[in-house]
Amino acid sequence: MNPRTVYAALLIFYASLQAGVPKELVLFDGKSLDDWQAVDAGGSGTVEIADDQMMLGAGESLTGVVYKKTDQLPLTNYEITLEAMRVDGSDFFCGLTFPVGGLKSCATLVCGGWGGSVTGISSIDGSDASENSTGHFRKWENNKWHRIRLRVTPDSITVWANDEKIIDVDIKVKKVALRPGPIEEYAPLSLTTYQTSAAIKNVKLMLVAEKK
Repeated sequence: MNPRTVYAALLIFYASLQAGVPKELVLFDGKSLDDWQAVDAGGSGTVEIADDQMMLGAGESLTGVVYKKTDQLPLTNYEITLEAMRVDGSDFFCGLTFPVGGLKSCATLVCGGWGGSVTGISSIDGSDASENSTGHFRKWENNKWHRIRLRVTPDSITVWANDEKIIDVDIKVKKVALRPGPIEEYAPLSLTTYQTSAAIKNVKLMLVAEKK
């Protein structure tokens, strides 16, 4: 290899190290909502902190917050982990909207929608979580913490609930997008509920190694 090419490659490598991109980013530390913006989709509930938890109050439709520091967000090869609990209500208590390759290319992980049990990704090839292959019924007990882990790579979206893998969808040849409607106001990264109150804590984002 040409020595100049090697030298140029080394410069790029060291520049990337100096950029200081964190391998783990605490999105919500239980102390402040400064990095989040509440969005009123029309009749949304309140959002506040109590006992180191983000409390999303039940509204007439969606209640939620959007992460403001979009310049820090990786668009692929990352994981988001959090703990969520449905406090009251019978619909989804954890709607996690996340980027898939771009800030305007997003999807939503719905936990407990359509009456309290439907779980899946909205949307895949134009079909929401109640209609596509990721959708399934799952019992989510109220007033119990559930550990959620979501991984996004260029090839797939994978989800674990309480350490059980519940979704693993190949997205290489699929169209991934948000369900048309109010959820579009919550892109690119947000936490939402629907007519349901919930508590959320320990929200973190981690980079994952790209597969060779």
